Amino acid sequence: MAMVDSAKIAAAKDRLDQHTVETIHWHFSPETGSPFWLEKAKTFNFDPLKEVKSFEDLKKFPHFEDDWLRGGPISRWVPKGLAGKPVYVFETGGTTGLPKSRMVIEDHWIDYEEFSKTLDDKWFPPGSNWLMLGPSGPRRLRLAIEHLAQYRGGICFCIDLDPRWVVKLLKQGRIKEAEDYKNHCIDQVLTILKGGHDIKCAFMTPKLLEALALKLIDNGSSIAEEGITGIFGGGTEFSPQWYRYCCEELLGPDVFMTPTYGNTLMGLACSKPFDPADNYKITYHAPQPRAAIEVVDFKDYNKVVDYGQTGRVKLYTMTKELFVPGFMERDEGERELPCDKFPWDGISGTRPFHEIAKSTTVGVY
Repeated sequence: MAMVDSAKIAAAKDRLDQHTVETIHWHFSPETGSPFWLEKAKTFNFDPLKEVKSFEDLKKFPHFEDDWLRGGPISRWVPKGLAGKPVYVFETGGTTGLPKSRMVIEDHWIDYEEFSKTLDDKWFPPGSNWLMLGPSGPRRLRLAIEHLAQYRGGICFCIDLDPRWVVKLLKQGRIKEAEDYKNHCIDQVLTILKGGHDIKCAFMTPKLLEALALKLIDNGSSIAEEGITGIFGGGTEFSPQWYRYCCEELLGPDVFMTPTYGNTLMGLACSKPFDPADNYKITYHAPQPRAAIEVVDFKDYNKVVDYGQTGRVKLYTMTKELFVPGFMERDEGERELPCDKFPWDGISGTRPFHEIAKSTTVGVY
């Protein structure tokens, strides 16, 4: 493995520290901060404005609680410095009970414009039309992919897909109906592809990508023959074995796929550029400095594990719209070294956190 220039790593750390301080001053200043954080700060035994001087100082905060994002009013999250701007609300989870919600103004646009810079124009040609084969409804992803397509000069074609219905069917053991619903989604895609819209790029979850590829093969066609050259995928099923199977058996040499790891709170973590020497291992790097992830000890969430060791994913989100210090994700994986393209820590082998994995129903992802 090639060593990453230590100056690059140091520069990225300095940038993260500086961005952390700027974020704190925005969210905890009475003129610009959100009602939620200005109120919550009264319960702290430290002053964020005076005592947070680096990223490491974020450990002074209590862990961010899931329930803070459940219920309303959603307006308590809108920073005063952004008052009056149009607000979106996006949900995550919510199969049972109140879903978690976050307010967004432009973060989903900014995140995907940044992600756009990582896409190779050879496989994702500017001006191309896109297919969005993922969830619709109160989800950030639909609007984000649509913006990505428009930002790159194309038009996005979407399907109707309710992931909560799929999870309900699976939890009730109604496997046949879940399969029918998946086929309903794939039928929508086939209809779009027949329309002559010259679609070259796509977002797909692993399960739906596989279902589409196999359906096209059954029909005597393939994803490549339909004209698609670039796919970016997101979901929980990206194992090295599936990645190899997908590249070699489902897509072939004329279609490029880049895996991503993302969610409504973080945005999008890109994968380290594909290297055959990695044996299809997928390593993700958060979109620093707007978000950062640590792989932490299962028994001490303030302790980062050694490289190559397994831990739980701890997320920090730091944008002008949202500040999340230390949210414990429902995922685990292995801590990975910085790479040249992303000179900060990464994570590989992402999978559901083992303590809750048995109770997690993945659905369409």
